[in-house]
Amino acid sequence: MADPDTSTIIGRNPVREALEREDQGIEKIMLAQSASGEAIGVIRKVAKERDVPVQYVPQARLDHESQGAAHQGVVAIASPITYLSVHELLTKVAPTWGDVQDRKPLLLVIDRVTDTRNFGAILRSAVAAGVDGVIVPQTSMAPLNAAAIKASAGTAMRIPIARAPKLPTVLQQLKERGYWVCGADGTSETTVWDVDFDRAVAVVLGSEGEGLAADVAKACDERAAIPMRGPAESLNVSVAAGIFLLTAARPRLQ
Repeated sequence: MADPDTSTIIGRNPVREALEREDQGIEKIMLAQSASGEAIGVIRKVAKERDVPVQYVPQARLDHESQGAAHQGVVAIASPITYLSVHELLTKVAPTWGDVQDRKPLLLVIDRVTDTRNFGAILRSAVAAGVDGVIVPQTSMAPLNAAAIKASAGTAMRIPIARAPKLPTVLQQLKERGYWVCGADGTSETTVWDVDFDRAVAVVLGSEGEGLAADVAKACDERAAIPMRGPAESLNVSVAAGIFLLTAARPRLQ
């Protein structure tokens, strides 16, 4: 049975429709080992496009997950939240250019963080820093599942999250709406202490191993590093997120 912090979607058409909706956080799809046909082919195709894992499992597993409902050989496990579109998120935070300038929102953009515990810890720091909204990519991103929610100490449910197909395009939209886009980059000569956060800002965090993707880094207005005295080469992305976001929140706390 699905974890209490997730939900099940049962049947071929409901799963296909959920996959085709950008706001539905599908974590994985389970297919009967004997499943075949045109509908199954469509589900597999869309799942591959959205980078959703597909597992072939025994019939008994599907019967268990669906609690006796007619599953037609298909069950999906979905995130407990409904993702917003980027437009919905930005409209909710500050609908006009003037609102952006007056309210000085703080946004967080996460680029391909794949560990669920890191994702949850980052969201916990975002809530603590008063971040107004989070944007993540549709693919190559950790799911917001029970492990992520636990790592966030339950705070993941308190912050609006949007998903987008292409982060560089989103960053350009943010700049056009009046946000200053600052990427976390350990190689930058600019430090996080040098950045002017007293304005509308979107902080961008990269993946655990690679940091910011090249096209994402190029789309930033500025990149900054966290200065360190000790011999450590880098920080865990969730630790870096806490430092960056609380630094960015400081002008909003004074």
